[in-house]
Amino acid sequence: MGEDRRDRWYSGVTRYQWLVLAIASLGWVFDVFEGQIFVASMNEAMPELLPAGASRGDIPFYRDITLGMFLIGGAAGGVLFGLLSDRIGRTRTMVLTILVYSLFTCLSAFAQSWWHMAVFRFLVALGTGGEWAVASAFVAEVFPTRARAWSLAIFHASSVLGALLAVAAGAFVVPYLGWRWGFALGALPAVMTIWIRRSLRESDAWVQSRAAQAAIGERTSIGNLFRGTLARRTLVGVALATVGLATYWGTHIYGKDALQRAEGWRTIDVPMNAPLAEWQAALKAAPPEVQLSLKRWEMFGMLLVTVGGGAGLVAFGPLSERYGRRGAFLAFHIAGLAAALFLFRVLTSVEMIALFLPVFGFLTLGMHAGYAVYFPELFPTRLRSTGAGFCFNVGRFTAAPVLFLSGWLQSSAGLALPNAASLLSLLFLVGAGLLAFAPETKGKNLE
Repeated sequence: MGEDRRDRWYSGVTRYQWLVLAIASLGWVFDVFEGQIFVASMNEAMPELLPAGASRGDIPFYRDITLGMFLIGGAAGGVLFGLLSDRIGRTRTMVLTILVYSLFTCLSAFAQSWWHMAVFRFLVALGTGGEWAVASAFVAEVFPTRARAWSLAIFHASSVLGALLAVAAGAFVVPYLGWRWGFALGALPAVMTIWIRRSLRESDAWVQSRAAQAAIGERTSIGNLFRGTLARRTLVGVALATVGLATYWGTHIYGKDALQRAEGWRTIDVPMNAPLAEWQAALKAAPPEVQLSLKRWEMFGMLLVTVGGGAGLVAFGPLSERYGRRGAFLAFHIAGLAAALFLFRVLTSVEMIALFLPVFGFLTLGMHAGYAVYFPELFPTRLRSTGAGFCFNVGRFTAAPVLFLSGWLQSSAGLALPNAASLLSLLFLVGAGLLAFAPETKGKNLE
């Protein structure tokens, strides 16, 4: 006998609830594209934007400052727009966040110096950080308890489509039209705001919460996150996000480079553990057709990591329903460390790396869906968007120094990229230890 359809997680989910999930997910898709288009084109953009007198050996320093500014901007945007969402509503705030990240990604195409790009990445991140906070709270409030983990995991897993769009831009736009055209594509999501305004209404939970707050004269504020039992939940959430974002930007995104470097070792005879300056010099000296081939290998690696990561994000939902939120987080943290060390310290052949990259993506990214599932469950409705946004996006701010450290290790200390990525992967152990302080929220109704 098969499972009773009435017992399945999606049983009874309404057409409007699916619509909310679809629109929230599309906002997150383009949100991720705006972030990943820099990852897909930074090897072309940063050499062109270096200041006068800088060498290619300085690229990691300026690149990671730019990445760090994106994290800091995400922190500011998550807090600002999360707070605004709890005050003026989910739909209006979602429109604002999409307009912000669309506008400034497009303007990034006109950057003339590395610091222009860093400022634009900060401004883009204001919108991307805010959109996640609003959308995750919206989905959590609209879906029933039994469907919440699944729906939020699907929401966060939609980020894969954004990364795939960035891969496509990196493979078919950047090599032929230049990196600036990749950023110009960022203006397109602004059109989606018309659909949002016409199709969505505020969640009943938010409307009721605002009415209750108005009756007693209470205002939403950041300080409320640190009162009573919420303080511990807030600190745990921020710490988990810090580990996740530091390992994402310091380890996960370099899976694609492992494949490119392995192919480079085979074609232009540069060791995989060569410092970045040596790698960049050899790549520049290679014939154009070799450069194009290696760019395609890089984008193929990004594709493999992204596909595996998407499967990991979707898997977090059912795993957290079976083993609890803490159990799923623990499994991904431990497995993510093992996957990173195996990729960067053991594998050397193109074929083996290509086969392993989807597994690497699955294990190092899957826990990120947990932030969309877990953080909205930690806070009551009046603080849900503020709290979820604060945890996830302040984690961007606290993770930023790790990126500055990564850039320093590769530029000043001369550490090869695979070695730096391996070193930062040890942070997965810190995340596993944090779970001792995390409350379990599986199966509990939203407060």
